[in-house]
Amino acid sequence: MTETSLTTVAESIRAPFRKFTEEFEPLRPELYRYCRYLTRTPWDAEDLVQETLIRAFVVLGTRHDAPEHPKAWLFKVASNRWLNICEKRREVPTAELLGATSMPVDPKATREAAATLVGGLAPQERAALVLKEVFEFSLDEIAALLSTSLGAVKSALHRARGKLTEQDRSHLAAAPPTTLSEFCSAFNARDLDKVMSLLLETVDIELSGTFTDSGAAVAKRSFGGLMFATKMAMEAGIPSDYRTGLQSVPPRFEVRMHRGVPVVLTFWTHDDGEHVRGVSLFTEVENRIAGIKTYMHSPELIAEVCRELSVSFRSNGYRNWEAGEYWSRLRLSEVSPKPT
Repeated sequence: MTETSLTTVAESIRAPFRKFTEEFEPLRPELYRYCRYLTRTPWDAEDLVQETLIRAFVVLGTRHDAPEHPKAWLFKVASNRWLNICEKRREVPTAELLGATSMPVDPKATREAAATLVGGLAPQERAALVLKEVFEFSLDEIAALLSTSLGAVKSALHRARGKLTEQDRSHLAAAPPTTLSEFCSAFNARDLDKVMSLLLETVDIELSGTFTDSGAAVAKRSFGGLMFATKMAMEAGIPSDYRTGLQSVPPRFEVRMHRGVPVVLTFWTHDDGEHVRGVSLFTEVENRIAGIKTYMHSPELIAEVCRELSVSFRSNGYRNWEAGEYWSRLRLSEVSPKPT
């Protein structure tokens, strides 16, 4: 298999996958909410959403007919994927689900409150309880979603209801890592050389659901584009329907601690002040940044994190196909500081 043949395959897949994600976009809020109840963190939830959509796209291509109930089918794909992950890890998750209840939900307060107390449940118990108490699926539907028997579902619900305990609402307080603080300060000062000195040559760069690549050249294009080609970067990263009041000035990075985990918030300037439009997770190796994963087209995740941190935010929607193409085409000369 050659690079040319792989490129041809990639191009042929791109259009159908975009069509698929557009069709399933109305189900994204509910899918995230379900995944959030199952997983430890908003990051795990969003990753499970992305994996579910990719898996669903593949499975849909092998079916002889379309699923009769798209939402239930998507939940089934998510459930299977999550249960498989738990089985491979050989562990029982202990998720903090407080963030899930901070999101706007329907008025079923009692049922929502009951569903937040599932942190100590086994995977199948948790899935069964959430599907029944939060999303109101019938017992038969839950059995089909979890690929199990009606008796197994009843047993799982019985065990789950007997284990419910209040979650520990205390969060670990910690200071942000020095490397991330230096990175944010360097970016805000438009010191591209300093930013690059903090990155590994093999740094991985990912815009969740949109773009992924690695290497110093990719990082330089990405961060240089935000610093010195701001209007182009804005138009590539934020769809036109979501730019109301947005000013063409470089964004600002700020490191915060979210539930004991350092995150970098991207503040964009608007006519009415600054608002977060992106949240990033960083990985470090020996005081150098080895990976950066940015969530810009994950509205539920951004909303959850920003509400918990009490910062203002704006949505960029779920997709912006031009972003990945823009960052791939951008030349280094376009993102270099202009001579003074």
